[in-house]
Amino acid sequence: MTSSIEDVAKLAGVSIATVSRSLRGLPDVATATRDRVFAAAQELDYVASPFAARLASGRTATVGIACLHEMAGPEISSADDLAGLLALTAAEPGPQIVGYWGELLGIELARELGASGAGGDLFCDGSLGSHTAALTEPYADAPGNSGHLRFDPGEIAEHIRRCTEAGLQAGFHAIGDAAVDAILDAVERLGPGAGQGHRVEHAEMVSDPRRLAASGLVASMQPAFDAAWGGPAGMYAQRLGPERAGRLNRFAELAAAGVPLAFGSDSPVTPMNPWAAIRGAAYPSEPGAAISGAAAFAAHTTGGWRAARLDGDGSGVLAPGAPATFAVWDAASPVEGLPDVRPGTDLPTCLRTVVRGETVFAVSF
Repeated sequence: MTSSIEDVAKLAGVSIATVSRSLRGLPDVATATRDRVFAAAQELDYVASPFAARLASGRTATVGIACLHEMAGPEISSADDLAGLLALTAAEPGPQIVGYWGELLGIELARELGASGAGGDLFCDGSLGSHTAALTEPYADAPGNSGHLRFDPGEIAEHIRRCTEAGLQAGFHAIGDAAVDAILDAVERLGPGAGQGHRVEHAEMVSDPRRLAASGLVASMQPAFDAAWGGPAGMYAQRLGPERAGRLNRFAELAAAGVPLAFGSDSPVTPMNPWAAIRGAAYPSEPGAAISGAAAFAAHTTGGWRAARLDGDGSGVLAPGAPATFAVWDAASPVEGLPDVRPGTDLPTCLRTVVRGETVFAVSF
C-alpha cells in the first residue's frame, strides 16, 4: 500500500508541500480549533480525493477492519469526496463502506449521495482540547467558558424527525455533557422510541447513562481518546480538573445502564487500531470505567454493524448462514478466549481480512 507523503503527492498530482500542510494539523485536532482543522482539510486539493479514498480503504483492510463508517460533511470534506468513497464499494474489492453526510437538515443531499445517514460529524459542539465542547459547567482552566452548543433541542428534534421519515439515520457529534443533554432533550420531545436506530458520536461526557439508554441511541465511542488524553495528568484533567475528567468515557456505567456501544477510532484523530481500542476499554485510565475484553470485542464487532444498521443479515458474528466477514490474526496466548491485550503486551497483527467471502487483504509468506 502506498503510504509516503511523496507517493500520495505524486498520485494526486499536487505538491509535497500541499500534502504536508494539509496533514500537519490533523492528528492534533484535540488541541486545534475546529476552524483550523477544517482549513487544513480544505488545503488538500480535491483532485487527491480518489487516491486518498483508495489509501484509506486499503489501510482499513490491513488492520482487520471490514466495515468503514465514513463521517463526511460540508465543513470537513465535500459531497464529491463521499460519493467517490462510496463508489469504491461497488467498483473495487475492499471493506464495506457506510457513508454519513453531516449537515443539519441535509436529508435530500444525503439521499442523493447514497448515504446511510444525515449525521456523523454533525457538530453539536466542538472538542475539549479547544475549549469548544459544550459543558454544563465552565472549563477548569478557562473560567467563564462553557464551550459552544451549535444547535438547540428543537433543531435537533426536527433533524431526527425528518431523518426518520426518510428512512435515514440521524447522528450527532457530541462530546460535552451539555451537548449530550441537548440531544436527549430532543429525543424526549419526539416521544418514546424516537432515538431507536440513530446514534451519537463520542458521547464522552454523559451525565445520566440511564437516560441515554432510555433514548435508544447507539453510543459510538473511541476508547483511544481516553488512552491519549485521560488520566490525572492528561489533557482532560487540565481542561476539566481531575474529578470531572474521571467521569469521562465511563464504559462500564454505560454498558450497565443498557446503552448500545460501538467502538471506532475517529481516524485521523487516533489511528485505526481495533485491538488498541479494545485495550483502551478493558484497561482505561479509571479502572472503575473498565468493561471486560469480551464486551469491548463485541462493541468493536457486532456493535459497529449494529450502529450502521447492517446487522440484519447476521453481519458481525461468525455463524452458519451469516456473511463470511472476518479477520485472521497473529496474536499472543489467549486470555479467556481473546488475545492478550493487557498493557505492555504486543497487540495482534492482521494476517488476512475477508469481506463477504472475498479476501481483501492477505499477508504474503
